[in-house]
Amino acid sequence: MRLLHTSDWHLGRSFHREGMIGAQATFVDHLLEVVDAEQVDVVLVSGDVYDRALPPVDAVELADEAFARLAATGVRVVVTSGNHDSPIRLGAHSRLADAAGVHLRTRWQDVGTPVQLEDEHGPVAVYGLPYLEPDAVRQAWALPARSHEAALRAAMERVRADLARRPGARSVVMAHAFVAGVADRPEQLASDSERDLSVGGVQVAPSALFDGIDYTALGHLHAPHVLGDALRYSGSPLAYSFSEASHTKGSWLVDLGARGTPCRAELVPAPVPRRLATVRGRLEDLVRDPGLEAVEDHWLQVVLTDAHRPAQAMARLQERFPHALLLDFRPDVAPRRAGPVVPRMHGRSDLDIALGFVAEVRQMEATTEEELLLQMACDSCRIAEDADPLGAVHEQAR
Repeated sequence: MRLLHTSDWHLGRSFHREGMIGAQATFVDHLLEVVDAEQVDVVLVSGDVYDRALPPVDAVELADEAFARLAATGVRVVVTSGNHDSPIRLGAHSRLADAAGVHLRTRWQDVGTPVQLEDEHGPVAVYGLPYLEPDAVRQAWALPARSHEAALRAAMERVRADLARRPGARSVVMAHAFVAGVADRPEQLASDSERDLSVGGVQVAPSALFDGIDYTALGHLHAPHVLGDALRYSGSPLAYSFSEASHTKGSWLVDLGARGTPCRAELVPAPVPRRLATVRGRLEDLVRDPGLEAVEDHWLQVVLTDAHRPAQAMARLQERFPHALLLDFRPDVAPRRAGPVVPRMHGRSDLDIALGFVAEVRQMEATTEEELLLQMACDSCRIAEDADPLGAVHEQAR
């Protein structure tokens, strides 16, 4: 049986104000091409179909189009909800969708009930685990702790109990969670665009929970990760933060053989709408450096190192780099002395203290215009302090 494992579409998401719906539609086209060219039997979508619980109309229309086109090919589709999805909205009309071969698994109450498939080697049970919020299942499942590990452990107990009633069946589990092996460093697996799953300080579940499963299709982390031959993250099909610039985006094409034989997997790269890069330096150097020609058409994160913040920096950058999206300011200056600064307050005016603060923090004195604004602010505060509160009350009464 040939599986195509994908996740974290995040339909409706933008990239630093750049709309991504066109790039997401291109990915759907790519997905259909892979299904056709590789003769895929089952498409697994492991959560975060949408970027938020109430997705925009064009995102809903694209998801509807994607599932309808997949169903028309005759491929079976199993979809689970992620932490960004609304289980109720994504799972609407699930019984009707089942009839078309699109199986929406978004309810924790259905954990342990598989989508039943079959090939020349016999039955395959696909268990779609939706994102399991510990508080939602803690009482019903009598969880011993308020953690994702406890919720996943309870879910896998239900999966294994059902598998015990299906001797000879191969198993596929889909889960949307932060899973790591003993030797993995979780902080190195995550990216800036993933929503923290911390509950009570516990967010990482051990990969051992899925031992013995023929293939586990994970979602949530945005880079493809191989935690084991049969335990993988597909990652998101598109980059959603500059921390993902080095990722190779795509989907896993997985061949599930006879029971007891290892599965084989190959990453199928997804189309890249525009490459990402980060450049660092002084503004004048960046706009003149001929060595940066290669990134002129990239989406750019720019880190300026000028000693003082240049005026109209983004406008000047975009004259050369029209797709510069993110601007950060980190001046290359000598490290400031450690410890808090305790300014001399006695005998100084409010304006003098404010001007001293600006000079200390920015290492540059305020301009004439800024000094005028600070003076107006100080005067406004003084007028407010001098106002008669009882007079204001009497005025309101009249």
